[in-house]
Amino acid sequence: MTSSSAPQDPTAKAAKAPKDPWDLPDVSGLVVGVLGGTGEQGRGLAYRFALAGQKVIIGSRAADRAREAAAELGHGVEGADNAETARRSDVVIVAVPWDGHAKTLESLREELAGKLVVDCVNPLGFDKKGAYALKPEEGSAAEQAAALLPDSRVTAAFHHLSAVLLQDASVDEIDIDVMVLGEERADVEIVQALAGRIAGMRGVFAGRLRNAHQVESLVANLISVNRRYKAHAGLRITGV
Repeated sequence: MTSSSAPQDPTAKAAKAPKDPWDLPDVSGLVVGVLGGTGEQGRGLAYRFALAGQKVIIGSRAADRAREAAAELGHGVEGADNAETARRSDVVIVAVPWDGHAKTLESLREELAGKLVVDCVNPLGFDKKGAYALKPEEGSAAEQAAALLPDSRVTAAFHHLSAVLLQDASVDEIDIDVMVLGEERADVEIVQALAGRIAGMRGVFAGRLRNAHQVESLVANLISVNRRYKAHAGLRITGV
């Protein structure tokens, strides 16, 4: 009597289970550098990462200024000039003013080669009506970074964080989702994991770099929200 079932091919490979999107790497040992670390956003990010136990170096055009800011932050934060910060870091967050974005990255192309770069710059203009989004020739600040740093792995994240909340030592958790964009899944997941190191935060994949413009631009809307409601608004993505 023969069986109705087909014989199993011993050489056939079992179907690979899809990767859990929340299975993120351990990034606790990575050194995080912050270019523009003496500015409000940069200081805030440096403080939160250091508080989470991450090794942090803040960079500035002037090393003395960076060291002074690092001493004020404490928690083991170090200060250096931008070039040294880039060289010594595994992940480099770009938190410089938009008007100095291109010049800063051009000057650090060699030091940033091979590095994971996280651009959090928001190209904005301001007039009597408030903040409004600017559109760089490349499409976004992140795409400009990718064009200027062909040997780096560029991602985009940390755009919608309040510098006030980041630096407020009385705030234990920051209730916000961080939209992360990039071309390579492994790079995006590292940034997501870094976001998750900060209490209350979650990193969420939000597309490739071609979608960075609308993420950067949304900050103009958040500024309007904050001014009207005297708040420090952020974003939460529901359903995931």
